[in-house]
Amino acid sequence: MRILVADDHAVVREGLKSLIEKEADMEIVGEAEDGRTAVQLAKELSPDIVIMDIKMPDVPELSGIEATRLILAEKPEIRVVVFSVYPYEHIVLEALKAGVF
Repeated sequence: MRILVADDHAVVREGLKSLIEKEADMEIVGEAEDGRTAVQLAKELSPDIVIMDIKMPDVPELSGIEATRLILAEKPEIRVVVFSVYPYEHIVLEALKAGVF
């Protein structure tokens, strides 16, 4: 599986990379520090999976949820998995409406 990791915290991206790189059938093909970069890299790299932080800085107006919408509008075959430290139901529902898994 080809994976793109998107999170605004470098330490989180590095941690995910460290875990994923131990798996023989998984490969990190790119990293994004914001939603805009995640959309751009998803278009360019066509990963199988995007691991997306749900709440990244809006740079400009492009949160993880909005980035997910844009990615799936152009590349519906990509699967987006989101994660967040926020326990708010409305954020989870918004992400599900955007098409995440």
